[in-house]
Amino acid sequence: MLATEKVQPTRKLPWRTATVREIIEETPRVRSLSLDIPDWPGHRPGQHVDIRLTSDDGYQAQRSYSIASAPEAAELLVTVERIEEGEVSPYLSSEVIVGDKFELRGPIGGHFVWSAFMTEPLFLVAGGSGVAPLMAMLRHRAAAGNKNPALLVYSSRSFDDIIYRKELAALAARSDGLKVVHTLTRQQPAGWTGEKKRIDPEMLSRVGFSPKEQPRIFICGPTQLVESAARALIELGHDAGLIKTERFGPTGA
Repeated sequence: MLATEKVQPTRKLPWRTATVREIIEETPRVRSLSLDIPDWPGHRPGQHVDIRLTSDDGYQAQRSYSIASAPEAAELLVTVERIEEGEVSPYLSSEVIVGDKFELRGPIGGHFVWSAFMTEPLFLVAGGSGVAPLMAMLRHRAAAGNKNPALLVYSSRSFDDIIYRKELAALAARSDGLKVVHTLTRQQPAGWTGEKKRIDPEMLSRVGFSPKEQPRIFICGPTQLVESAARALIELGHDAGLIKTERFGPTGA
């Protein structure tokens, strides 16, 4: 569920019928839906879609979700975290089954986007399910064969809450310039050697790119994480014009 920092004008986009082709259980609270959408126009990594559900009595509920798949993928992937009080996420994260259909429109957003043709280092900071649009960037980067330096600093509550855990490990193992740094803020398994605190200026300075490298920075997650990370990076000397943010409600890490 997203609220972009820079609001984009909404152009007229048609509602399309999305069919659930596959369900991927990412964590106990998060699943990804692979969707087949006729006449999908394509998207850029970092964009999102609106999903609309209609009940039998005509009541409608609508929410926005980041696109997690690369533009090169055959089907669209959205990753949904269950929000207990939500109107849309409980159905998408717990009840929907393969073959179900719902309305979707997009792609939406032109501010929080990245292309593998960009040559600057890529600096990604995520909290919880905020990793979804950043995963689209990393998948696109791998598909395009981009080998420019890239870094993901990813905060999760616990090891079991890490979304895309195995795929992130596989991407980092490609030795193509990507480094993934995990931090677990609430619970760490025995033998954990990663970070054990919330993302802070010290961590970003120690593991991140130097401001002199002028990385393109994308931050997505809960509002508090996004604001504190953006503020810290600016204080560390990074160009505010190279920092793009997207935020959602108080969930995640």
